[in-house]
Amino acid sequence: MENKAIICKDLTKKFGDFYAVNKVSFDVAKGEIFGFLGANGAGKTTVMRILCGLSYPSSGEATVAGFNVYNQQESIKKNIGYMSQKFSLYENLTVLENIEFFGGIYGVSRKEIKERANKLVEYLGLQNETKKLVGGLPLGWKQKLAFSVAIFHRPEIVFLDEPTGGVDPVTRRQFWDMIYEAAAYGITIFVTTHYMDEAEYCNRISIMVDGRLEALDAPGNLKNRFSANSMDEVFYRLARKAVRSDD
Repeated sequence: MENKAIICKDLTKKFGDFYAVNKVSFDVAKGEIFGFLGANGAGKTTVMRILCGLSYPSSGEATVAGFNVYNQQESIKKNIGYMSQKFSLYENLTVLENIEFFGGIYGVSRKEIKERANKLVEYLGLQNETKKLVGGLPLGWKQKLAFSVAIFHRPEIVFLDEPTGGVDPVTRRQFWDMIYEAAAYGITIFVTTHYMDEAEYCNRISIMVDGRLEALDAPGNLKNRFSANSMDEVFYRLARKAVRSDD
């Protein structure tokens, strides 16, 4: 299992008699771009919280970057990055202050922060924006910066929770170019999205319905399996069976 970044076996999360996640099993290879899809209420958020070391499962097994979700949560947090559509940057801090702040949180030395920050600012083309408040940046730039900050400490895995929500198609494509580049460097990408065209960019896709994993394969294989022309069709055929509506 040395080439596996994430391993889940019969992962289950119960709240009373309610199964938010019901015996979910999958693994993610190191350097893979893994799409984690499902309608609202499917259980995606619950699984992600467990894998990020923020919640304990009720039963089953799971390791993230080789660390157990039951008793090595702090080690998991040190070896992953996380980006959310809703909150990833402090808008009342400048571009450079955000980079320095998150670099410090992730334990990067001051010397390394300075060196990496200079390269990052140049890579993003933000040389003239370093002293500007993040709140004043266009959404697309915020998302690119947030992703860059999430992998600033060079984690083994980065979790992206609907990272491109609200941005235009051109910016989304540019954002995915950054994802491909990170994966090429060996960072494992675990991404949730409601954009089915983005699902096509993943190496493999899993689709959850009502707490269970209903499909897992490469996009092309899933389209063949369901005789579908697009991932939209595949997703609709599975998601329309869902009963739940809240995650």
